Amino acid sequence: MKIVPLLKSLSRTRSVHNHQEQHDHQEYKATDSCTSGACTSLTVWRKSLLISCKGFTVIDSNGDLVYRVDNYIGHPEEVILMDGSGKSVLTMRRRKKLSLVDGWFVHEGETGGCCTKRATAASKSRPTFYVRKNMNMINTNPSSLLAYVYRETCGHKRHAYVIEGSYTHRSCKVSDESRNVVAEIKKKEANIGGVSYGVDVFHLIVHHGFDSGFAMALVLVLDQLFS
Repeated sequence: MKIVPLLKSLSRTRSVHNHQEQHDHQEYKATDSCTSGACTSLTVWRKSLLISCKGFTVIDSNGDLVYRVDNYIGHPEEVILMDGSGKSVLTMRRRKKLSLVDGWFVHEGETGGCCTKRATAASKSRPTFYVRKNMNMINTNPSSLLAYVYRETCGHKRHAYVIEGSYTHRSCKVSDESRNVVAEIKKKEANIGGVSYGVDVFHLIVHHGFDSGFAMALVLVLDQLFS
């Protein structure tokens, strides 16, 4: 597949991120759960850097590429999160068993499933987390419970995290068992130079101690469950 530089678009996204960073810093500084220096702010762009794929491009506050997704076409059974160099970090695989509840497994690295050409049997791993959609949610409620996140090693008996809010409106919070917020999805409200960003460009705020790669994996699962 031919790689498209997209330098102008990428540069524009970086400039918007940097321009709004001071405003965002003040907003998050005022929040008790996210004091100065305790959060990582990422800009998520719902666009692949490859011409023949849909996907995601994730940029940090310095404008550096930290994560990317290039195999995101339609409703796949498998989605691979890569770092900026193209190395597989996490693989999300749809639960194949017949069920009324949509669910996804999260594996470390590249699992060697049907959609991955480079992986071998040795690279297969047991899932570390399982994300299950909540079927009793009320979409109009801003605090709606969207999904449960279970540790696979616990046999799904008790969830480790819950995801609440509205992914459609890019307003979500991931909370742990103690109801502490560990990650957030927020709209990017900037309207600079006549360029308005909709739902395809948004913030992923990762609180101290929570893995940014796993936070991005949850974004990818939410995109499959609610887009």
